[in-house]
Amino acid sequence: MVSGEGETGKVYKAGFHDRHGRTVLILRPGLQNTKSLENQMKHLVYLIENAILNLPEDQEQMSWLIDFTGWSMSTSVPIKSARETINILQNHYPERLAVAFLYNPPRLFEAFWKIVKYFIDAKTFVKVKFVYPKNSESVELMSTFFDEENLPTEFGGKALLQYNYEEFSKQMNQDDVKTANFWGLGHSNNNQLHASNGFSGAEIAPEPIQNHP
Repeated sequence: MVSGEGETGKVYKAGFHDRHGRTVLILRPGLQNTKSLENQMKHLVYLIENAILNLPEDQEQMSWLIDFTGWSMSTSVPIKSARETINILQNHYPERLAVAFLYNPPRLFEAFWKIVKYFIDAKTFVKVKFVYPKNSESVELMSTFFDEENLPTEFGGKALLQYNYEEFSKQMNQDDVKTANFWGLGHSNNNQLHASNGFSGAEIAPEPIQNHP
């Protein structure tokens, strides 16, 4: 069952879009709650598909916001999971990612990143941006993509980040019906839609910008 993958809100579709109208996925790797790589990847694909489903007609890409609150080596995903996440994104959804902002990752993450970055191709690599609150250049870059009124406080904005599992599940069920109708599946088993799902996004990002006191 992949339903348990959504309980903590470790990955979910945000209730707002970026300045270009693109769907936003919020990733909170510190809330990782399962150990099944297969289910995590099914969950990832399901949410990517859902993000694509909800793109406006003039957009083909999505944005990722990665929040490192609560992240530690004990809660981080294994290298194998990170590699599979990158593989899915690069090989099955090429050009679907517009940008991935890694917000204020701890210094401990640098060691993890030094390994993971070798799995990322050049096109994806340049889309991954580190943002540090004390680095004005990185903050300004992020502001060109997001309105601070919509952006959660966890990412330096003014909005409150609220995740309600029941409400999110209800929205996903509605989108599943929309997807089934789009593909002409009618009332066929929606489990097929969930079978391609799982994600843990804190595995993507370029070399950290050095903080200055």
